[in-house]
Amino acid sequence: MRKLKTGIIGTGNISGIYLENGNRFDSLEVVACGDLNVELAKAKGEQHGIRGGSVEDVLADPEIELIINLTIPKAHASINLRALEAGKHVYVEKPFAVTREEAGEVLRLAEAKGLSVGSAPDTFLGGGIQTCIKLLEDGWIGTPIGATAFMVGGGHETWHPSPEFYYQTGGGPMFDMGPYYLTALVAMLGPITRVTGSARISYPERTITSQPKFGQKVQVEVPTHIAGIMDFASGPIGTILTSFDAKGASTLPRIEVYGSGGTMLVPDPNNFGGEIKIWRAGSKEWASIPLAFGYSENARGVGAADMAKAIVSGRPHRASGELAYHVLEAMHGFHDASEQGAHYQMRSTCARPAPFPLGMQPYMLD
Repeated sequence: MRKLKTGIIGTGNISGIYLENGNRFDSLEVVACGDLNVELAKAKGEQHGIRGGSVEDVLADPEIELIINLTIPKAHASINLRALEAGKHVYVEKPFAVTREEAGEVLRLAEAKGLSVGSAPDTFLGGGIQTCIKLLEDGWIGTPIGATAFMVGGGHETWHPSPEFYYQTGGGPMFDMGPYYLTALVAMLGPITRVTGSARISYPERTITSQPKFGQKVQVEVPTHIAGIMDFASGPIGTILTSFDAKGASTLPRIEVYGSGGTMLVPDPNNFGGEIKIWRAGSKEWASIPLAFGYSENARGVGAADMAKAIVSGRPHRASGELAYHVLEAMHGFHDASEQGAHYQMRSTCARPAPFPLGMQPYMLD
């Protein structure tokens, strides 16, 4: 199986794990990285033994077939489009795009060019969520009837070195963390047909208390506390809460799935592993379930590697653009429903990603 030669655009914090993991997979060969900050890209390239340069250098390189786009959310769609115009497949960090219109343009251009598009998060391909999918398919909690998802915190200004974009268009807790939770739910339960919700900006101004921007003020442009309800095509009703406004702690579970025969406690979808617990009908306590799949550590990049394998072999890839668009539409739907005081009917759908097979070898994707 040949490896797709890959270039990374965007060499900020998240690029380190992609560069570290990229060449471990049997389907990727990361050969270059680029950034607006060319010196940063050169330093990252030297650190990892690859070429480092400008964004234009990577896009113009005829050797590169796949671009991994790790830029800030506002730049996701423009870099995706430039990569596609250059004849390259593209895999982008979450969110897929800032707006539905931008995301739709990316999907249409990819189809017209005969190219593949994929998107993070790929944590649903980790051992935690994959084991949960297997448990659901094998009927461990009966027929799913509902699910809850909670991501409650106090915001990024206390620890992130440059937290401004989390409070600008394309940011907020739903667009920052919602993709992990919604992608995991769709991977387990299938596509969403209808959403509603309420959203608010609790604190119109934030003060950065991290370094190096301590004391700077940030004007908040997006809702920072969002409560939503989802109807899944397969029947279950889900609820989701994402917040940057909780100044104290929270004991809420990350995700629970409720079925006709029990309850499943799902690990944090921002991670690849984690503990799974099941309380089956008639039981008197939780039972811990061991992971049945690999990728339980930080395997960011597995979605891009799966896409590369799919491009070569001709099968569908799992962290697909269609899945990412569906999740993006749902996130906008919560905001739209809050503004309009009505349910939002989903216009898109997607296939539930194929689960990994049991016994798959590490870094060798089916």
